[in-house]
Amino acid sequence: MSSPHVNVPSSNRRLETFTYDDHIVKLFVIATIVWGAVAILLGVTIAFQLAEWRVNMGIPWTTFGRLRPLHTNAAIFAFCGNAIFAGIYYSHQRLLKARLFNDMLSKIHFWGWQGIIVLAAITLPMGFTTGKEYAELEWPIDILITLIWVIFAVNFFGTIIRRRERHIYVAIWFYIATIITVAVLHIVNSFEIPVTLTKSYSLYSGVQDALVQWWYGHNAVAFFLTTPFLGLMYYFIPKAANRPVYSYRLSIIHFWSLVFIYIWAGPHHLLYTTLPEWAQTLGMVFSVMLWMPSWGGMINGLLTLRGVWDKVRTEPGLRFMATALTFYGMSTFEGPLLSIKSVNSIAHFTDWIPGHVHAGTIGWNYMLIAGVLFYLVPKLWNAEIYSKKLANTQFWLATIGILFYIVSMWIAGISQSLMWRAMDDAGRLMYPNFIETVIKIVPMYWLRAIGGTFVLISFFIMIYNMIKTARSGKKGEEVVYEAYALDDTSLEPNAPTHRKLEGWPVIFSILSFLAIFVGSAIEIIPSVISDKYITKIDAIKPYTPLELYGRDVYVREGCYTCHSQTVRPLSHEVLRYGKPSHASEFVYDHPFQWGSKRTGPDLARVGKKYPHMWHYKHFWDPREVTAGSIMPRYTWLFDGKIDYKTLPKKLQVMQKLGVPYTDEEVQNSVANAKAQAQGIADELALSGVPAKIVEMDVVALISYMQRLGSDYATVPDDTPELATPAVDEETPVEAAVEEAQ
Repeated sequence: MSSPHVNVPSSNRRLETFTYDDHIVKLFVIATIVWGAVAILLGVTIAFQLAEWRVNMGIPWTTFGRLRPLHTNAAIFAFCGNAIFAGIYYSHQRLLKARLFNDMLSKIHFWGWQGIIVLAAITLPMGFTTGKEYAELEWPIDILITLIWVIFAVNFFGTIIRRRERHIYVAIWFYIATIITVAVLHIVNSFEIPVTLTKSYSLYSGVQDALVQWWYGHNAVAFFLTTPFLGLMYYFIPKAANRPVYSYRLSIIHFWSLVFIYIWAGPHHLLYTTLPEWAQTLGMVFSVMLWMPSWGGMINGLLTLRGVWDKVRTEPGLRFMATALTFYGMSTFEGPLLSIKSVNSIAHFTDWIPGHVHAGTIGWNYMLIAGVLFYLVPKLWNAEIYSKKLANTQFWLATIGILFYIVSMWIAGISQSLMWRAMDDAGRLMYPNFIETVIKIVPMYWLRAIGGTFVLISFFIMIYNMIKTARSGKKGEEVVYEAYALDDTSLEPNAPTHRKLEGWPVIFSILSFLAIFVGSAIEIIPSVISDKYITKIDAIKPYTPLELYGRDVYVREGCYTCHSQTVRPLSHEVLRYGKPSHASEFVYDHPFQWGSKRTGPDLARVGKKYPHMWHYKHFWDPREVTAGSIMPRYTWLFDGKIDYKTLPKKLQVMQKLGVPYTDEEVQNSVANAKAQAQGIADELALSGVPAKIVEMDVVALISYMQRLGSDYATVPDDTPELATPAVDEETPVEAAVEEAQ
């Protein structure tokens, strides 16, 4: 595993002694296990909520819309995040033959990160959210994340500076790319203007916000759930197998091609939307190109295990790692497949996508974390694994659970897509009512929940195994190591070019930044600074104060987790929802609300489709208007009062963001909102609703529902400024699959 060009002892070099800080690694290992249990428990909970709506428990803090963001944040940043830090801090010290740069920074990093997680666990169930997937935390927490990440970076790069090993091993390449790219992603996507301590509006709007968000969202997966784990793979698999990495040359190709290509792929989340066609095409092309570097990494990892397959079968850590690589290969094949437009038209908005995502997060991340823990815990606590039999039980439960999850979501997703697009000989939808699709796939939701339960049980088995292992450990003396300090003679003059680059960490980091900057700049800058992709239409007006408040309620309740707000130019969507969406519709949306999953129908054209009373009943009990609905009741909307005093501030912030509210509209925002609320309440009163409803959140939410798409409905199709997307002919499923193959 070590470089062939090692430090060369010389008479004028100083031999130094040092120790490793494994206490901080232990803390991150413990946090990984604790938050992993929380994340998976939340995942199982929301899986059962989709199978049976009563599991939402009828209170605001436990609904799917509020728990789903908490689950994703817990899984990505709490579970995987702590595992990344544990693995990096353990391997980083040993690869560089140096103690971490500063013990106090390590402690601040640990406790600061746990504080962020606790704040997320408090604020997200309370409805304090930006409404942007994987970036839901509000602005004060965003600032705290930035500060803690900087502390981590200082500690990481400070350790590189004081290293005693000249060459930077391949695992550290991936760590460097992770630290740099996550910082860029988080900062750029988090530009927002605060309204209050718990509320802000995104700096970007509509199409631009969608592009920035999915540049961030896709690459949060790439550079938080992929590159650091590849770094862990490059360290822990060779160590556990006691073999060198299969190919140093392949690792170079793998790293630079992956880091450069991955950053371009974000727009594949926005195919068939109003995003400029050139950006969609770039996203699709680079997504398909990802096949090569992704599989290069998988092959390098699996071939490292050649000759030790007997050990893989008997050692739990290696078994989990080998399985993780297999799932990594599968998910990185499926991802580019889903990015092909013809396949994307079938899979997007369906349950196929959560199935794909969890093949990666459970199959790749959980399995690799388990493998790393089975390596780390015995070493950190100086013990033998308590029970390999329990580890095997954990492995098979997790594997079966993953397969239940993936297969059920494949079946559900393909069933959804086929039913959504099914037409009779007369060109009419065969399943015009969206609920028909929902009812059909509920059995698959139960199977997914059962699979998730298997995974949860497997995790608790691992917790027990780890606790027993740690308790059986023997406390030993701190190990003191020796190594020569670096000097100019430690790098051989005839070292290969890339070996020399590994000795220049600053230049290496700059090149890594440039690799991710090029694609980011080419995709984002033209779309954000140029207005030529968005034609403003006079008929599209800003939201009224009450509608804006209702939109904030919509975001607070996490409605975007189940509903989309964009009609793709596909014939079955136009038949079901109405005219295809246009970029001009979203110019006042901070943030955009296109969604990524249709558990319920699209809402882009729901405005004025139903009377106020229909919406009133729908929020009180969805089954009163839609038999078989799996949506929870939102009874607290009928008790929570509209906070009118916040409206002037909200409109002032929107003014700063370029929304054309006049000073008079800001000044009269409270009066105008109350007048609109009274009009809705008066209509509801005709159906016997008490007059006090005028003060409640549900009225604001109804006003927002009635606004959606109503402006655009008044715009004639032949408006010169309006280039309505042409409606695509439906691509038969068989042809799409054949084309993808």
